[in-house]
Amino acid sequence: MCSEALLTQAKQLQWIQWPAAGVDRCVQQPLLHERHVLLTNLQRTMGASMAEHVIGLMLALSRHFDYFLKQQEQARWAKEESTRPQLVDLEGKTVLVVGLGGIGTEVARRAHALGMRVVATRASGRTGPDFVSYVGLPDELLKLARDTDFVVNCAPLTPQTTGIFNREFFDTLKPGAYFVNVGRGRSTVTADLVAALRSGHLAGAGLDVVDPEPLPAESPLWHLPNVIITPHVSADTPVSEEQRNFVMVENLRRYAAGEPMLSVVDLERGY
Repeated sequence: MCSEALLTQAKQLQWIQWPAAGVDRCVQQPLLHERHVLLTNLQRTMGASMAEHVIGLMLALSRHFDYFLKQQEQARWAKEESTRPQLVDLEGKTVLVVGLGGIGTEVARRAHALGMRVVATRASGRTGPDFVSYVGLPDELLKLARDTDFVVNCAPLTPQTTGIFNREFFDTLKPGAYFVNVGRGRSTVTADLVAALRSGHLAGAGLDVVDPEPLPAESPLWHLPNVIITPHVSADTPVSEEQRNFVMVENLRRYAAGEPMLSVVDLERGY
C-alpha cells in the first residue's frame, strides 16, 4: 500500500490505515511526507498476543524444550543430568525490554508476574508502569545489557534502531544470556547474532522476525541448536484479529464523521 508507484498514482489519497503495527515501509516514502498523508496503524492491538509468544519463547529456550522434543521423538527418557542441558528458572532473572510501547509493556507485565526483574528502554521518556524497575533512554542500552539475563526487542524499526543488536551489543551481554526478537529483523545484524550463538556467549535466541524475511534456506540460523524460529506469526491469533478489526472499523467511522483518529503515526518519529 505504501509503494512509490501507488502513491504516485493515488493523487487524492488522504489516509492510509496500515493493517499492522510496524510502518517502516510507509514512513520511508518521501511522497507520504510531502503530501502530509494521514497514517494510522494497529499499535497496541497485538500486545497481549505477542507478549504471550515472547514468554513462550523464553520458557522454551530456558527449559530446552527443543532438546526434550527431540528425545521424545526417539523415545528416550532423558533423565541423566550429565547429558542433558541445564534448565534455567525465569524467576529472579533480569529481562531487558527494548521498546516499552504497547507490546513491550505487555511483555514487561507478564515477565514481572513470573518473578522477573524488568528493566526497559523507550525513546519517549523515562516513565513506565510500576512493574518496571527502571526505564532508560535508548543511549543506555549497552549499560543495561551488561546485567541482563534475557533481552526482548519490541522496538519499531527506525534509523535509530536499525542494527542496534550488533557485535558490540552481544559482546556486552554476560555469558549465558538469551535474545528474543519480536520487533523487526533489521534491528539485528544477523551475522553478529550467528557469531554470538556459535561462540556460546549467547545461550540462545527466539526469533519471530529475522533479516531477511523470509529467511533463506541456506541461513545458518536454521541449523543452530539453540535457536527457535517462528515465521513472523506472534500476532496471528483470534484475539489479535478481533482487536485489529475493531480499530480499523472504528477508524473508518471516525474518518467519515470527522472525529479524532486512533493510533495516528508520527511520520517523523516513524511509529
